[in-house]
Amino acid sequence: MKSSRQNNSVNAAMRRRSFLKGILATGTLSVITPRTLLAQDDAATPSVTPVQKVNIACCGIGNRGGEDVLALHASGLANFVAFCDTDMGSKATLAVLKKFPNVPRFQDFRVMFDKMGKDIEAVCVGTPDFSHFPIAMLAMSLGKHVYSEKPMGHSFRQIELMMAAEKKYGVAAQMGNQGHSEANYFQFKAWTEAGIIKNVTKITAFMNGSRRWHGMKVSGLLPEQPIPPTLDWETWLATAQEHQYNVGYCNGDWRSWFDFGNGALGDWGAHIFDTAHEFLHLGLPTEVEAVKLDGWSPYIFPQASTLAFRFPARGTMPPLELTWYDGQKNLPPLPSDFGASVVDPNIPPPSKGSLETKTLAPGKVIYGEGLTFKGGSHGSTLKIIPEAKAKEMASSLPFVPKSTSEHHKNFLLACMGKEKCRSPFAVAGPLCQTMAIGVIAQRVNAKLEFDRDTKTITNHKVANGLLNGVPPRKDWEQYYLL
Repeated sequence: MKSSRQNNSVNAAMRRRSFLKGILATGTLSVITPRTLLAQDDAATPSVTPVQKVNIACCGIGNRGGEDVLALHASGLANFVAFCDTDMGSKATLAVLKKFPNVPRFQDFRVMFDKMGKDIEAVCVGTPDFSHFPIAMLAMSLGKHVYSEKPMGHSFRQIELMMAAEKKYGVAAQMGNQGHSEANYFQFKAWTEAGIIKNVTKITAFMNGSRRWHGMKVSGLLPEQPIPPTLDWETWLATAQEHQYNVGYCNGDWRSWFDFGNGALGDWGAHIFDTAHEFLHLGLPTEVEAVKLDGWSPYIFPQASTLAFRFPARGTMPPLELTWYDGQKNLPPLPSDFGASVVDPNIPPPSKGSLETKTLAPGKVIYGEGLTFKGGSHGSTLKIIPEAKAKEMASSLPFVPKSTSEHHKNFLLACMGKEKCRSPFAVAGPLCQTMAIGVIAQRVNAKLEFDRDTKTITNHKVANGLLNGVPPRKDWEQYYLL
């Protein structure tokens, strides 16, 4: 005989399946449009406050997701209507619940949408990389605006579908590379438009801080451990293949594993070469080569990686090679006059490992026509090197406007129709797909040739199959159909 807990779980699963099947069958998704709080006249909608706010639900409220909650709150434009986290008993989750004790809470995003969909205008997705996709797809298909942490999805295909959904449902969709609302974004834009940054042929990007998997040696997946009573493990797994619970997959450690994360590249690439990717119109590469992989494993990310991304000419801009370096001892070649690292003081501290900013902080070197630039990550601005050249050009550099809104506030204002997202899925998607191909190169340890027109890897059958990611588990296929 099944226990009452088992029966409740089965009944909930049946309700979720019926909910999604009903949506898919009736096609009602396409007629749902996002509405701002002032525009709603539904009797069930909370009354309008003196300051217009967006009714937002947050999925993933611990660790980085918790930081998103605090940033949304600090904007003064968020009205939290629901919190969702698969572990409502973790230390990080409890800290957020203590600060906002009256917000309805859920462990399953599907139940949250089923019960509170009419009250939700926007969703913040602060869960692990591999579970962004189903939450964001369901939210967009219901006409909800979406703020998703980076990278957007776990596979090339997921990202492709998320870009299509943004366009199909006409929602505001923002990826959480917050530097896109800070000084680096506006400087890079102004300097490229003024021709200060031009005809770039080479970029060196690097993140050499310690990572969770550094020093790890695994011969397989982790052994099964008892599931904590506060954790909904089945929902935590989302579209991923079945895994036995082990604490070594949770609380940020998921980033070490190919099955759940995107490694140092997926974590930091969107903060280091994001503006170069956008304003140099890089799009998708034609080649990605695993130049060097130390400590390769079929399960966890390499101890060190050097990846070469090659982009073709774009209009009048020449071909460009971007080389990525990660690993504590895999330091990049730097100009002799590089000087000290460029460090953004606002970078969130890592929960494990360190950024090692006393040696070489995460950053980049950009080689353009006549000028070389060094930069850091997130919102840190570029500096012309050598310093003497920077001083010589200081008076002739173009005006750089200041940001009108922090990244989370920019998203909420976009939900209201007052601003446009600065890192919409249409812009962030090709960046994330470029990184996804890089992760595939790490997995297969090979040079990959990519056809930008057909969006296929033409020289490696296994790698081409990995563009789709792993097949979703039973009852999770429907998110690929929304």
